[in-house]
Amino acid sequence: MTRAADKVTRVDADLVDSAIAEGRRQQRTGRQQLEYWARVGRALTTHESASLRRVQAALSGAIPTTDLGGDEGRAFNAQIRARVSEDLATADYRRELSASGVTTVSLDEAGRIVEHLPDGTTRVLDDE
Repeated sequence: MTRAADKVTRVDADLVDSAIAEGRRQQRTGRQQLEYWARVGRALTTHESASLRRVQAALSGAIPTTDLGGDEGRAFNAQIRARVSEDLATADYRRELSASGVTTVSLDEAGRIVEHLPDGTTRVLDDE
């Protein structure tokens, strides 16, 4: 069987680290583990089942999570963990909070505390 040409893509560093660690336990490289996880996920999501429909219903709030069985609950939790990880990777809390009128703080490259005001201005707090 001929292997298809590889395509380059970016993968979250935390996911790669997890794949490397799990791959060692499973006698796979990190890449092989990522590919395995992707194939398992593809197989699970392409075969619509009653359990998958129940998990999707719980994710949409149509049924309570307490109605899910053990495997369904684990699938639900895995979906939630994946969604939270994706959201955290792309969230811009400073922008969202500023739009709501909230002042935020962060550390700059020099380790100084910087205040970010909702009007877009900033000031270094350590200089005062």
